[in-house]
Parts: sequence; structure tokens; C-alpha cells
Amino acid sequence: MWTWQAPVADIQHLLLQVLGAPARWAAQPAFADLDGDTAAAVLAEAGRFAAEVIAPLNASGDQQGCRWSAEGVRTPDGFPAAYQAFVAGGWPALAIAPEHGGQGLPQALNAALFEMLAGANHGWTMYPGLLHGAYEVVLHHGVPALRELYLDKLVSGDWLGTMCLTEPQAGSDLGLVRTRADLVAGDAANGAPVRISGSKIFISGGDQDLTDNIVHLVLCRLADAPAGSKGLSLALVPKFMPDGRRNSVVCDGIEHKLGIHGSATCQLRFDGAEGWLIGEPNRGLAAMFLMMNAARLHVAVQGVGHLDAALQNASAYAAERQQMRAPQRPVGSAAGAGSDPIAWHPAMRRTLMTLRARTDACRALALWTALWLDEAEHHPEPTHRAAAAGHVALLTPVAKALFTDLGHRSADEALQVFGGYGYVREYGIEQTVRDSRIAMIYEGTNEIQAIDLVQRKLLDDGGARAQALMAVLAEDAARSAAVPDLADFAQALQAQLAAWRQAL
Repeated sequence: MWTWQAPVADIQHLLLQVLGAPARWAAQPAFADLDGDTAAAVLAEAGRFAAEVIAPLNASGDQQGCRWSAEGVRTPDGFPAAYQAFVAGGWPALAIAPEHGGQGLPQALNAALFEMLAGANHGWTMYPGLLHGAYEVVLHHGVPALRELYLDKLVSGDWLGTMCLTEPQAGSDLGLVRTRADLVAGDAANGAPVRISGSKIFISGGDQDLTDNIVHLVLCRLADAPAGSKGLSLALVPKFMPDGRRNSVVCDGIEHKLGIHGSATCQLRFDGAEGWLIGEPNRGLAAMFLMMNAARLHVAVQGVGHLDAALQNASAYAAERQQMRAPQRPVGSAAGAGSDPIAWHPAMRRTLMTLRARTDACRALALWTALWLDEAEHHPEPTHRAAAAGHVALLTPVAKALFTDLGHRSADEALQVFGGYGYVREYGIEQTVRDSRIAMIYEGTNEIQAIDLVQRKLLDDGGARAQALMAVLAEDAARSAAVPDLADFAQALQAQLAAWRQAL
């Protein structure tokens, strides 16, 4: 049977000891009062919530799935109550600034929270996954009256948000978006009022029964807009208007998918739906990138969650399943009646150690990136903030592609540990294989991440971001070289840095 325990001790050790997060937080006024004990307590409570509330719904949510009717979408049994517990616990506001109603904790803790949620139940985690990005877009691009209407509800999680980009003809190439925005006369206190007409597909959480309202952020095109991506605008379109009227946003159905059955992937139709432009006309893609970048980091930690779930399940099964005699038993182990746990066999030991190495490495890089993300926003020195933002920009496409590739590969290799039992539903690992596959596709396919890395992050500034990150890594290599036990690691890192410099 599928099993999952919150990896709280591993995350606490890595973040608080190995990466030295408390010392880095102490240099940022926003987190100056946050000590290691408090952070450890937050992580422990996050793990408890994921293990006790979310994980038990993983298999049932997959088997029941979402149900669509003309009245709307029903999520699997238990999902609404779990979400209300999530809101009651204050988790949506964890990394939101206190002046906007949040708890003001670091993004590094938020990343750890969402790794555990994704490992426990990927389908459920899809619903709150875009909340922080929606908050950022409304905060930075909405006019004051619009922020007054929607910001508090997004911060608290009372309302959820969506990112409406994709259309049947417009996937990775958003310049092909056709959804129309018509400016209309009316009160412009909330921004320029518009009517939105068109269809969007593959909209995660486009309709659901977890919240009373949904805030749709919709890429659209004004009548006189230039062709291509430079002619895209962004509109906020609520499911229910401020006066309580139901808006003309219709869910025409949900997709029947390979995995994440608990997540409602919707086809939305906007029939002259009312809304307001956010940001400048024809600059919608720039505004939406705030949400897209947040979503890509969120998907990256989903990959870590898949890695950890694969490792846990493969390790548990390999420790129990006995087949044949192992060529060599662990020191101190007692011989069984006629066979040994498959974890003792060389092929399985290699697989399990590989899964462990990938999980630890990707988790470390995810949390390291999140620490830079905090410093990009909160460090007192402008030059340091700029350098940290450059590190995050460079690491984001790497993290999204690498972690999700390895998450799916590790789930597949974990299934192999189970043998034939892994191929049947009751053992649960096949769900992890199915669920993990989508992370390589959405929020920009991993091939798109490669394009983003090379064209926008490596070449657009002449390699300055890469050189700055290499300088940080070179310092790490030099410090490691002075530690005898890390000498081999330091030599390998220095060799990789030399190859990277040559490639640039």
C-alpha cells in the first residue's frame, strides 16, 4: 500500500543546519526575529498537516476524481473540508507580508510546505498552488480599488485564483491567444472595465467547490492590439461580481486525464464576462510573468515531492519484500529462513541510493533557490538584492525542468522496485508515476524551460548572471576543498565550473 510520512527531520536539518538559513534570515530585517526553533516548529506543523489531513485523501481523490455537471464541479470527498482546514491554519498567508495580512515568513518555509503537500497529495495541492502568484499580480499591477476588493480574500485563501492562458490553438506560443477584450463604458475605479469573450482550456481549478468565489486572471487581446505576444493584455474576471451577480464564466467540462484526478482541469467559456484590465494595455504578458515564475518554482518543488514519495515507497517495500539470498548481507543482520529483503540485493541497493541522492540534491537546490528568492526581496543592500534576483532567474528554469524530470523518472524506477505489484493499483506507486508526468508539461514544458534558460537567462545579458552564480559556486568549491572529507566533491565541482565557463 502507498505510504508517505512528512520528511520534516530531513528538511529541518538541510535548511537550518546545512544551508544555514537562520544566519541568512538574520541579515534581512523582515526576518530578523525568526530563529531556528520557530522555523523548525513551523516545518513540524506543516508536516503534521500534510500527513494527517492531506495524505489520507491521496488514493481516494485519485479513484473518485472530480465530477462535472451543468451546476459546476465537485471535487473528491474530503477535499473541501481539507481546504477549509488549510485556510483555518493560516497556511495561504504563510509568506505574505504582514502589511497585507500575512504572516511574513520566508519563501523558503513556503517552499518546504508545498514540497510536503505535493508529496502527500499532488491533486489536492493544485488548488492552492497558484494563490501566491495571483496575490503578487493583483498587488503589483492592480489599482488600489481592485486591491481593496480582492487582495484580502486571496491572502486568506477564502477565494482561489486561476491562470487562464491556454487556448486550443495557443499552448507554448501565447502570441496565438485570441480571447477578446472589449473596453466598455462604466466606472473605472477598479481599472478599465472590459467584457471578455473566448475559450480557455487546461485551466487548473477553473471551477471547484472549495471556495465561494474564483479570481480568474485572463490573457486577452484588445481590438486594436498588435499581433503576437506584444498585443496581449491581462484582465481580472471573477466568478461572482462584487455585487453578488454570477458572471458569464461557464465551465463546459473537465478533462479526463492520466493523473492528478483530484484536480479539476477545466474548459472555460467567457461569454462577454465582466472584468477589469490589470496593468497596462498590451503589457499583459509582463504582468502575468509574476504569476508564471511563481508557478514554475511551485512546480519545481512538486518534483521534489514526487522524488520523496518515490523514495519512501520504494524503500518501505524493498525492506519488507523477501526474495532469494543476497550475495552479501549488511553487517550485523541475521539470516532469514530462506530469503533476504530485496533492499539487500545490489541492484536494489543501487536504485534506492540513487533515489536518495536525487531527493537530497534536488531538495537542497530547491531550498537554496528559495533562500535567494527571499534575499532578492528583503536584503537591505540593493546590489545584493539584484544579484540574488539574478540567481533566482537563472535557477528557476533549471529547477523546474530538472526536478520534474527526475521526479517522474524516480517514480518509474520506484515502480520497478515493486515488480509486478507496482503495476497494480492497490500498491499506489502507479499513481505517483501518473501524477508526476504532468509536471514536466505544464507551466512551460521542460523544453520551453531550456529555451528560457539559454535565450533569456544566459544570452540576454552576455552571460553576466551565469558568471555571478559561478562566482558563488567557486567560493563554495574553495571552502569545500579545505575540508578533507569534501575534497573529492570540491574537485568535481571545480571541473564542472571549468566546463561551464568554457561553454559560455
